Amino acid sequence: MTLTTAGRPHDARSGATRPLTLALACAAPLLVLVDYTAPMVTLPQTTRDLGAGPSGPAWALNAIALGLAALLLIAGDLADNYGRRRIYLAGMWALAAASVMAALSVNTAMFVTARLAQGAASAGLLTASLGAVGHAFPEGRERLRATGRYGAMLGLGIATGPVISGAVAAVTSWRTVYWVVAAAAAALAVLAAGRLPESRADEPRRLDLPGALLLASGLAALVTATTEGRGGWSRPVVIAAFAAAALLLGLFVAVERRRRAPLLDLGLFLRPLFLLATGGALVVGIVVVGLMSFLPAVLQLSRGLTPLGGAALLALWSGVSFLTSLQARRLPLAARGGLGLGLLLAAAGTLLLLGAADHAGWVRIVLGLTVAGVGSGLINSSLTHLAIESVPPHRAGMGAGAGNTARYVGSPLGVALMAAVVGGAGPSAGTDATLVACAAVATVAGGGILLTGRRAGRGPAAAGAPPRGPRPASGR
Repeated sequence: MTLTTAGRPHDARSGATRPLTLALACAAPLLVLVDYTAPMVTLPQTTRDLGAGPSGPAWALNAIALGLAALLLIAGDLADNYGRRRIYLAGMWALAAASVMAALSVNTAMFVTARLAQGAASAGLLTASLGAVGHAFPEGRERLRATGRYGAMLGLGIATGPVISGAVAAVTSWRTVYWVVAAAAAALAVLAAGRLPESRADEPRRLDLPGALLLASGLAALVTATTEGRGGWSRPVVIAAFAAAALLLGLFVAVERRRRAPLLDLGLFLRPLFLLATGGALVVGIVVVGLMSFLPAVLQLSRGLTPLGGAALLALWSGVSFLTSLQARRLPLAARGGLGLGLLLAAAGTLLLLGAADHAGWVRIVLGLTVAGVGSGLINSSLTHLAIESVPPHRAGMGAGAGNTARYVGSPLGVALMAAVVGGAGPSAGTDATLVACAAVATVAGGGILLTGRRAGRGPAAAGAPPRGPRPASGR
């Protein structure tokens, strides 16, 4: 397919264009995750400067997840229909503008609004960039290598975000981090404008506006309920938000079943591969991303770690995840097998962290984070591959949107549940109970994936093995 970019023809799948397409695509999740994790170590300074109230810290952390979760599927649909390069550029410029707003914030409301806007911009970047990878690398080992590198950027972003944020804030201010994000986003937008090939579905569909509004409002209500729930699950605002989420998401399903061109094709859930990709992403968001987002804060409180010390622990886990994702394609595993094995390794690493909030030695904690990081790396590369392999090629944005929506709904839900357990049982007992619960869920999910995959006797192209026969890249 020959496409036109900035007045010059480009073949989106040519050997000359592919490396640059992959580089620009991989820059998106790296920047998004650096921005996503930036407040983790600067939250006390940020909320103090902004005069945040009791719920301010939770909203300062979760606002970006709300923007992401609410708009990922919508952004994926827009990218497929109107052009992935177009949505990529819009996302970069919107992220730059929202980051300037965050840097200039004078109160908590302004900062939370800026983080919401950053989440919305990040939704466009994640769906458009992964859709571009799916289009440029339609099948075979090249796709495996590309999705592995893309998935590795998630780990690298989580590893570097808190470290960069903490180091910059120690020298200047927490605000400087957002100026850096704004500058990076603007630079990438300028670079991509003339070099990233355009791609879209051959037959664009009209935007499903009723579905988009119902989904966005339903997910917003769900994330609001989990965020406010940290202050008490029986409060009227929490109960009302959960009720609204159930009503709105139920209406979304009812409406989508009757739409000729739905925002989310519910028929995809009849595909085992799509169900595995989205369900796996939800589990990972709760028991892996949620746990590792919450654990550094617990160790800061219980064992006196500095913010940079907490960031270093998170960087150890995510750095190992990054390196593992880069090498995952060398393993003779299908993507299903990589996901199952990754969950089992994440469970093993989680169990090694028992006692981390109290008496566990640092050698065992480092070992646990390393094992969990290897598991997370396999998970990231496998989920990235499954997200675009489980849908038709022209709907790669929808696949990316569905998987990332599940992940970013699961993450704040996991953090909220863990905060409730730790708050009720105390740092030591509560943390251990959370670790055991997360390990149990990961073990059941990982074991179930491996068992069902073995019974099926087949799977999608692996995180290291070429697809067998002429089966289409869409996984159909």
